[in-house]
Amino acid sequence: MSYSAIAVLALIASGVLDLFVVKSDLLKKKVFWTSYAIILPFQLLTNWWLTSRNIVMYSSDAIFGLRIASAPVEDLLFGFSLLLGVLSMWIYWGRKGLD
Repeated sequence: MSYSAIAVLALIASGVLDLFVVKSDLLKKKVFWTSYAIILPFQLLTNWWLTSRNIVMYSSDAIFGLRIASAPVEDLLFGFSLLLGVLSMWIYWGRKGLD
């Protein structure tokens, strides 16, 4: 399975988790998009640093080919998925009380 396929699956899984499993509906809330807007520049800066210096390299056969700040767009999909998944689970465990 390619890096691109895994990134797309992570995006779908986090969306399903948010909307249908946890039902936190973060994707519909301004606070989530504000959080993502705060995190995105730091993710782009970190991705640029790591990929432009060849600390992290990607096979051209495993990615879509579109790069933003010298990193593949798949990295943005993963970052988005991680944020959405973590915040959804935070809400889920908060509702449970973590006793």
